[in-house]
Amino acid sequence: MCKRNNDALFFTCSLIEQLGRSLHMRRGKVAAELGEAGIQTLYRNADILHCEPIEKVADDVITEFSLQGGDFDNLAEARYTVPDVWTMGKVYARLIEDVSDEDNIVETILQVFTSWIDSLLSDYNVAFYYQPRDYIAECYRQETVLDG
Repeated sequence: MCKRNNDALFFTCSLIEQLGRSLHMRRGKVAAELGEAGIQTLYRNADILHCEPIEKVADDVITEFSLQGGDFDNLAEARYTVPDVWTMGKVYARLIEDVSDEDNIVETILQVFTSWIDSLLSDYNVAFYYQPRDYIAECYRQETVLDG
């Protein structure tokens, strides 16, 4: 397991969430388009990037990586209060902390965001993201939603 409270991981996950919201893209598609090298760059520079508003950083990343918009808008589809970017960044970061080790954090970021669990975490109408972190991690490991 990688260290907990990894600020670079938290910011990188929050930035991917912001990019998805800005571009109307699934978070997994954002991560896939950034690729491992792009995620590595963002992760490595997170301590500098976090000094600016995340919306500006997202705009810069969109330009730098030539990311194109999509048609996925889970915010508009939400019937309830939408969690903010930082809340979702924390959910993803905790999951990655729980299933990664120190040597493969960037690889695990890409794997988690492009896995089946991304669509569940991005559905704000089912509130799976509110579940305890251990439960979410075990569901990810088992590749299914576990019965209560």
